[in-house]
Amino acid sequence: MKAAAHTPSTSTTLDTELLQLCKAGGDSLRLQVLRVLSRDAYSVQELCHILDCRQSGMSHHLKTLTVAGLITKRREGNSLFYRRTYTPSLPALSALHNALLSSADLISLAPEQQARLEQVYIERADRSRLFFAEHAGEFGEQQEQMVAYSVYGQSCLELLRSSQANGGKLAIEIGPGEGAFLAELSPHYDKVIGLDNADAMLKRADEYINQQALKNVSLMLGDSRDPSLQQDAADCVVCNMVLHHVPSPADIFKDAARLLKPGGLFCVTDLCRHDQSWARDACGDLWLGFEPDDLSEWAQASGLQDGPAAYLAQLNGFRVQVRQFVKPDHFHTTIPTHQARHS
Repeated sequence: MKAAAHTPSTSTTLDTELLQLCKAGGDSLRLQVLRVLSRDAYSVQELCHILDCRQSGMSHHLKTLTVAGLITKRREGNSLFYRRTYTPSLPALSALHNALLSSADLISLAPEQQARLEQVYIERADRSRLFFAEHAGEFGEQQEQMVAYSVYGQSCLELLRSSQANGGKLAIEIGPGEGAFLAELSPHYDKVIGLDNADAMLKRADEYINQQALKNVSLMLGDSRDPSLQQDAADCVVCNMVLHHVPSPADIFKDAARLLKPGGLFCVTDLCRHDQSWARDACGDLWLGFEPDDLSEWAQASGLQDGPAAYLAQLNGFRVQVRQFVKPDHFHTTIPTHQARHS
């Protein structure tokens, strides 16, 4: 009788991955990397700057964390960005995996590290703001190369109306562009706020709402972190084709959760993951779209629940996801329990 073919035992695999996890967590700099990656993705160069580390050393630490399954990488144009993963390959290691990430969250960054982290955020935001300041007049035309408003606007409205047919008191749109969706929100909400950090884009939106005589729509120069925005007040927050322009997409979910009242809706339209790097220069994109699980993970981490969704395919190859998330009546933030897919 033939001997059974030898395969690695489960216990051997478990031992190996357990050792890799323990090794990854046994270095202070690697724990700081996990702390920095708690809410966002960063390139090697950005991590080197934030933690004041040479690139060769940082690359070694990132490889160790990747092998251990604590982080993953994805390409954005010419750069690799790293972010946490939340599910180990072996369920038996979930407790240790989650404990390492939770413990890393307790680490306090040094003041100079926190300052450099904020500097990276500001530099990303400045790149986006500069693009819109210089190209506000042509942005609509550039955006049409990827996806026209007529493709996703009606789908977003239908999804919103199906869940919130009676409208409400307050709607907020983050990054309203030239104002077209503000006009869709206006008849259904007592008050509508358009929020943008690019003054040039707000001026174009202002022209549009004046032309349409939208008396209940106001515009505000700022971003979703603005402390003057009332918490737990909005019936819906809308974010159409904006996430790929912002320095920290995950933070938009956190901010939306803060602004929404219990039962409120966060409506997001954005590109699915793509590899068209020309969009960076032509349209000021910071990110080349997102996997659907990316949005679900950020929502869960912010205490929001997945709602209805629609996916739109186009002849030019770009796919659009129209998503809806709900702030539950008993709101709380949580740690994601699944790993987003990355290419």
